Amino acid sequence: MAPALLPLSPWPPYPKPPPLHHNPSPARPRGRCGASRRDFAIHTAVAAASAAAAMSPSTGAAEEAPPSVAPPPTPPPPKSASPVLGGIANTRSWSQYYGSGFSIRVPPSFDDVLEPEDFSAAMTYYGDKAKIRAYAARFASPDRSELVSVVIKPSNQLKITFLEAKDISELGTLKEASKLFVPGGAKIHSARTIKVKDQEDIRTYYFYEFGFDKQHVALMATVDSGKTYIAAATAPETRWEMDGVKLRSAAVSMSLS
Repeated sequence: MAPALLPLSPWPPYPKPPPLHHNPSPARPRGRCGASRRDFAIHTAVAAASAAAAMSPSTGAAEEAPPSVAPPPTPPPPKSASPVLGGIANTRSWSQYYGSGFSIRVPPSFDDVLEPEDFSAAMTYYGDKAKIRAYAARFASPDRSELVSVVIKPSNQLKITFLEAKDISELGTLKEASKLFVPGGAKIHSARTIKVKDQEDIRTYYFYEFGFDKQHVALMATVDSGKTYIAAATAPETRWEMDGVKLRSAAVSMSLS
């Protein structure tokens, strides 16, 4: 009987030790890493742009839609007495009075209250000289509280001069001449220079509107051939708001013929 051969290795055999290998940390997939970097770059750019927009004025939005500029506030509509010269009515339908070298429109329902000349008084006080009328024309409302009058005076009575005045500017500027037409202490509401084409020339008128002694007055004056023509419309201050346009229109309707 042959002897049994004994194995040289121990029994049971020792387990093989695991092979020793250098196992570095597993590398991340390149494709995934590339996508993460791109996302990070985009996220960083967006964050930087947002921070810059928050710190600086937004010019991009302004370029797309410029801010609308608010229009200036609309002024309130003028009152009935605020147009040129405070309001003028159409006087073409009014009757027209023709005087010595002038004409004027008379408001409806106004009466002619010019007193006739008293020639006997003229002879008594002035001898052979003709009496100078106080008014060249005079009209009044039915209750006589409103008046429209025309006065003619030699220009040298208003301002001493040896020359025959041909234009009202020879009496001074609008402001200087106000001392000749507006009583002292009056409150001037309006003063204007008005130029009107008169036949072959341009005639200058001075207009004044003022309050004096509880009366409201609209006055128009001009000069021609050494004479000063003055048209005035007056009414109590309490009546002016209601009838001011009518009276003012009568005053400025004066023209020379």
